[in-house]
Amino acid sequence: MADSGAEERGGLEAAVRGRLRVLRERWMRGNRERGGTADPPHPALPEDAEEMSALQALPIDVQLNIMSFLTPQDLCRLGSTSCYWRSAVQDPLLWRYFLLRDLPFWTSIDWKSLPDVEVFNKAFSDISDNALYDYMAVYKKSCPQSRRSLKSSRPRYGPVTSFLQSLVTQEEPRFAMFGPGLEELDDSLVQKMMTCPEILLVAGLPQRQIHGIGSGVSFQFNNSQKFNILTLYSTTSVERKRAREEQAVAVNKMFYQENSVVGNQQAVHYGVIAQVKKVCEVVGGFIYVANAEAHKKHDRQEELARILAMIDPALGPRNRPLLVLSCVSRVGVKRIPCVYMAHQLQLNLLRQPWMVQDTVAATLDGLLNGIEWLLEEAHCKNVQ
Repeated sequence: MADSGAEERGGLEAAVRGRLRVLRERWMRGNRERGGTADPPHPALPEDAEEMSALQALPIDVQLNIMSFLTPQDLCRLGSTSCYWRSAVQDPLLWRYFLLRDLPFWTSIDWKSLPDVEVFNKAFSDISDNALYDYMAVYKKSCPQSRRSLKSSRPRYGPVTSFLQSLVTQEEPRFAMFGPGLEELDDSLVQKMMTCPEILLVAGLPQRQIHGIGSGVSFQFNNSQKFNILTLYSTTSVERKRAREEQAVAVNKMFYQENSVVGNQQAVHYGVIAQVKKVCEVVGGFIYVANAEAHKKHDRQEELARILAMIDPALGPRNRPLLVLSCVSRVGVKRIPCVYMAHQLQLNLLRQPWMVQDTVAATLDGLLNGIEWLLEEAHCKNVQ
């Protein structure tokens, strides 16, 4: 999906132009039925023609073509100026065009805002006027800027909460971090986290948790909230180094395979080894580091099976949050957009809160946004 790039956007623009022609013909037909001219420059004219704006006087296809170049924010502002524009700016396929054009550039998506996969799979020609989504509502719900504005509009009780928390001794929230992005990228996310105090301060030295494949480090978020990350690798550092030198795939020692039959098909399931199971039983959430580099091969079905093994409800509360760091090595590496990553990993199948956050290992771009969400979700679950 991510590789189609400019070709996909070019096809969308052509489809929107076709849609504009359909709308023009429909409005022309409606105008003729109302007794108007055969080829009106615009749909229903306002009663007071002197108040008509220059933009409104243009043919409808020109109006909609101009609107396709506006930002969605500007389009909403235009819609607030009059009843005429309120109706004009709500065309579903115009907003579908905005959605498919902009979502590859969004840096995060979560369990409440992920657009349905049908948005990507249906061609414009497959959609009739009688079976359209409210794409304007989908865009507003999914867009990161809209989600941030909704979040900022909620009342904040930070100072009071911090004071009350200071009266009660609380354990640091603990999260298990795992995934191929810890080992396959040219830049190490964990090493960068350990050596960038200006971004994320290390508040506690590593504590060995699982011999060879895992350790725990305490960090401090925004100079206040402490939390612990238990980093779990698929194998030992020596074996990982050897695999990289030989360009081979190291055997993942965290999981063991459980085969089962579903219908007439063989299904692959994973279980976790005893040491990892103990970690899963004590953590308050999970961080999955996905390799989002577009030029690499990925087996997302296997990745999903391993995620499900870690978040198995038999190992702890069902509603523990999952943060997916959709990670690339450095700025400039072509990435799989986070919305596509969410669908590739089939995160919509999960029953707990999750978020996908674009992250860059070399600079830690995006990491703090993900950590902030994870801490908030974990705190909400503890309160409940």
